[in-house]
Amino acid sequence: MAKFGLYSTRVLIDSTFVEATVIIEDNKIINIHSGFVESENVDITNYGDYVIMPGLIDSHVHINEPGRTDWEGFDTATRAAAAGGITTLVDMPLNSSPVTTNANHFRTKIKAAQKNVHVNCGFWGGLIPTSHSDLQDLLDEGVLGVKVFLTHSGIDDFPNVSFDDLEKAAPILKQMDCVLLAHCELDSAHQDQYLLDENPTSYQAYLKSRPRKWENDAIKAMIAFCKSHKIKTHIVHLSSSDAIAMLQEAKKEELPITIETCPHYLYFNSETIKDEDTSSKCAPPIRETANNQKLWSAMTTDLIDFVVTDHSPAPPFLKEIESGNFKKAWGGIASLQLSLAIMTRLAYDNQYPLPLMIEKMSMHVAKFLQLDHRKGSIAKGYDADLVIYNPDESFKVKKEAILHKHKITPYVEKQLNGRVVKTFVNGTLVYDNGNFIHLNQGELILKNKN
Repeated sequence: MAKFGLYSTRVLIDSTFVEATVIIEDNKIINIHSGFVESENVDITNYGDYVIMPGLIDSHVHINEPGRTDWEGFDTATRAAAAGGITTLVDMPLNSSPVTTNANHFRTKIKAAQKNVHVNCGFWGGLIPTSHSDLQDLLDEGVLGVKVFLTHSGIDDFPNVSFDDLEKAAPILKQMDCVLLAHCELDSAHQDQYLLDENPTSYQAYLKSRPRKWENDAIKAMIAFCKSHKIKTHIVHLSSSDAIAMLQEAKKEELPITIETCPHYLYFNSETIKDEDTSSKCAPPIRETANNQKLWSAMTTDLIDFVVTDHSPAPPFLKEIESGNFKKAWGGIASLQLSLAIMTRLAYDNQYPLPLMIEKMSMHVAKFLQLDHRKGSIAKGYDADLVIYNPDESFKVKKEAILHKHKITPYVEKQLNGRVVKTFVNGTLVYDNGNFIHLNQGELILKNKN
């Protein structure tokens, strides 16, 4: 691969935009020069004041292949990721068929992904009540960690675990130094449990059907599990701000707990979601403005470690787009292509430094995945996963520009900030101003095998 260079007055290095020239060769960043450095032997492209940043890393993506590729697939998901400035993602173990709960199923998924990923792709394994005996072999195959649900996942072949199931799995998780990702909702009877039956198109009825207590109780239980076993525990898609205090206390105790939230919990609020707008249905649900403001504060103070999408698409009939039925609709929000622009808009609206926001979506996720020795930052010797970005360009989301398999997202017609100009994956130009130049450049990331 030819050696080449990228220059800008705004290169993101160590949490700051600096003027620099980045030199790339053989998939790697081989040098970084202060200012503009011209060389006879290197073709340098001057990007003016566009941002040169590390590619984003999204550790919470439902690609759904094999088996449910009509929902999404490696081709469409990784094209959308590249267009959105994401150069590495991690696929969740459910929604595909078969679900990724044993080594054979994982090999089936790997076969589907090979030669069909346009950005780098890692994989989570899954633990269900019947898969304890498969856990060791699954981890040996190279999954990056294990995901569990504490309530019904929405997919019958990926049932939720009990805490007895977690206790059985704990010795292997501990021995393998495996991170455990938990969907934290513990369903229990409550006064509003029948409201959605009576008002299936009401968003407020849906919100009340999954109260904060479900999430709070589950998080409290996972903190206790983490404290008991000292197993790395990750809280996915934090939605309830009521849990912040107990998570703060857990971190003060230096328990190995990490926390993510998602753009939709920061951008939208329940007061403005209209009845029948099932494109906004997700679980846990989007809550009130005051709740979301507390989540934002928790993110800016670093209690929340990073932001990822939980991209979870589905065909229109499963989202009940025509009926507007929240009770029946698939719960999931598609935003893989848009997350950088969403978070840029939020950073500008809240006077939050853009460099820190980008690091919340790159370096911090790389650290969580134990990839921060080669991804998530612009540094000598790191993989050349780079994005040229104009954060100052505003645009309105149009359906025709969406590259997800289905163009269903609550962000349609929303005004966002930021245009991805170019995306380089492992030093190769994949996306360029709306066009795909070199596809199939992603590598499969397997734990202890790369």
